[in-house]
Amino acid sequence: MIETDRPTPAVAIQQVQKAASELEKAASAAAPPPPPNGAARVQVEPAPFNISDYVLWGSIGVATAVGQLVLILFLAYFLLASGDLYRRKLVKIVGPSLTKKKITVQILGEIDRQIEMFLLMEAFTSTVVAVGTWLAFRALGVDQAAVWGILAGVFNSIPYFGPVLVTGGTAIVAFLQFGSINMAVLVSGISLVITSLEGFLLTPWLTSRASRMNAVAIFVGLLFWGWVWNVWGMLLAVPMLMVLKAVCDHVEDFKPVGELLGE
Repeated sequence: MIETDRPTPAVAIQQVQKAASELEKAASAAAPPPPPNGAARVQVEPAPFNISDYVLWGSIGVATAVGQLVLILFLAYFLLASGDLYRRKLVKIVGPSLTKKKITVQILGEIDRQIEMFLLMEAFTSTVVAVGTWLAFRALGVDQAAVWGILAGVFNSIPYFGPVLVTGGTAIVAFLQFGSINMAVLVSGISLVITSLEGFLLTPWLTSRASRMNAVAIFVGLLFWGWVWNVWGMLLAVPMLMVLKAVCDHVEDFKPVGELLGE
């Protein structure tokens, strides 16, 4: 019979105990030496949570957004007050050619038509979302249902990101009010359903009457103008893309760009 060198259970246990003793000795040797007599050990602790810092940063963000809104309002006021001044200047700049003047007038008319259709569509869809959200939240007993309805209508003007922000915000508010994950999921789910129905049914039908652009162009435009001008850039991204597409569709050299923007 052949004997093996496999250790017995008792020997294995002794080896494990010996290895544990060696690890304890190594840890003791690596520990920092005790402080000398009369000296106190100093331990660095992380700074406590300070909500005032977050309130300060939030206030700065709100002030920045309000300042940008004031600039937009002033810009819109001056453009409206100027009337058709820039229309006449653009027609004059293109030169004496009657063909170029005609194309310029067509571009400006197309821009006016598309922006008007876009604003009417956004106002109507945002009103539908605001009223639907208000009624649904009021039925569920959510506090400040009217305020959340208005916010849902305003953020609905931001494609893709707006409904996501409203859904996340309503989930947090519902959880803080009701203290239940089920209610948070229910409230945020209803908000998402309302915006989804508007986005998949109502908006495509309305946008079919205006100049349509593909989803990739809109998404890239939102990323770019959101990076340049934050929230207001995302609000104005689609109108600026519509202006760009109107110009590209009527200028021969830029028609490939218009084709990339269109569906």
